[in-house]
Amino acid sequence: MPQTAANTASAIPSVDRLLRADAAVELTERFGRAAVLDAVRTVLASLRRQLADQDAPDAPDTSEAAILARTGKVLDALMAPSLKPVFNLTGTVLHTNLGRAPLPEEAIAAMAAAAGASNVEYDLAKGRRGDRDDHLEDWIKRLTGAEAATVVNNNAAAVLLLLNSLARRKEVIVSRGELIEIGGAFRIPDIMSRAGCRLREVGTTNRTHPKDFAEAIEARTALLMKVHASNYAIEGFTAAVPEKTLAALAHEHDLPFVVDLGAGMLVDMERFGLPHEPTPAESIADGADLVTFSGDKLLGGPQCGIIVGRKDLVDRIKKNPMKRAMRVDKVTIAALEAVLRLYADPDRLVERLPTLRLLARDPVDIEAMARRLQPELARRLGEAVVVNVTPCQSQIGSGSLPVNRLASSALVLRPVTKVKTKSKTGGAALRRLVEAFRSLPTPVIGRVHDDALLFDLRCLENEAGFIAQLDGIAAS
Repeated sequence: MPQTAANTASAIPSVDRLLRADAAVELTERFGRAAVLDAVRTVLASLRRQLADQDAPDAPDTSEAAILARTGKVLDALMAPSLKPVFNLTGTVLHTNLGRAPLPEEAIAAMAAAAGASNVEYDLAKGRRGDRDDHLEDWIKRLTGAEAATVVNNNAAAVLLLLNSLARRKEVIVSRGELIEIGGAFRIPDIMSRAGCRLREVGTTNRTHPKDFAEAIEARTALLMKVHASNYAIEGFTAAVPEKTLAALAHEHDLPFVVDLGAGMLVDMERFGLPHEPTPAESIADGADLVTFSGDKLLGGPQCGIIVGRKDLVDRIKKNPMKRAMRVDKVTIAALEAVLRLYADPDRLVERLPTLRLLARDPVDIEAMARRLQPELARRLGEAVVVNVTPCQSQIGSGSLPVNRLASSALVLRPVTKVKTKSKTGGAALRRLVEAFRSLPTPVIGRVHDDALLFDLRCLENEAGFIAQLDGIAAS
């Protein structure tokens, strides 16, 4: 930086002088006077601290141009949205930390259209107050075979609301092998406690039989519940009670039978060459009185929780005062309705629903993309990084089909080190490489494995956009 006699605290321009400068006027037009004034003061405070630091190797530039340039950078950082699109190359299609299901264009357009004033709770035909579930219920009933439906902000809320409405101060019987914990320390026993009901565990971790449920039913029993395994699978010497059997047992004692499906795909995935996932329609057909599932997992929509089943039970749930605290907003309703409409044309669903399209991608096409991208990355990263193509296995994610894997291909980026064994230098180079891709205009998120950065290409559809920003990458 320039080393001049002017680089002293007394030489720092005043706030008023800085705000009168042409560059400050331009910043004010972009960001507003209040934001510019605050940013200028922040920069000046930082400069004074730097000048007071006797151990600093260089004095900072205190010229008007330099200060306003720093001010512009402060404002750009302040006003940049914290939520931004990323390239999800982790190999997990429904990545909870990266927003789960990518929305189709129809849903995005519907959200924008509904963002202003809309008839979210207004019946246009009757000219009076309406119910926000009216926009979704007919579609959900059509796709699940249920009598009624309601929607809340996520599936955890759906389970909590259901239990609080139907089992408060009573017992809920669940197999011990289904007392799941998923991301964020969400546990079924904790949800039951918060809902005001008492958990009654039956069976063992690996085996539960019909008699275990039958022997646990008593006067305080509110309902029988089955929870779909999430993020794990119990294999080997196992036994679980089928939904039909549990439904019959519950109805024999005049109790509701509830199924928490979690993922909630609305069609049979096997028709698209994918593993089977239980659907709400199957649970309803098997006798479930209520089924809960997510909107932003296999269904491919926005974050929400959907409750379907018997009308009398859904009506009780909708009357719970907690329902208002868990309701979804107008843009979520618009997005979900748009996604549900896509299911009316199952023959084209794999083309129009991004989640399903990514899951059903042909491994041959993914490998071909990897072969095209390998030289592009290798050329830009130079000799500091070796780039190879390798077969890999993608996972569906978000608790959906946890043991199933999908054949895919990945780019393997391995920093070159002077020693064959892992060293601090090699680890630092890998960290810098990860950070460099994460710092791109559209951050690229992969996964670190075996001292290399892997980019699973299953979820990469914008190949041109990915290549276009590679010139901004610098391997060090």
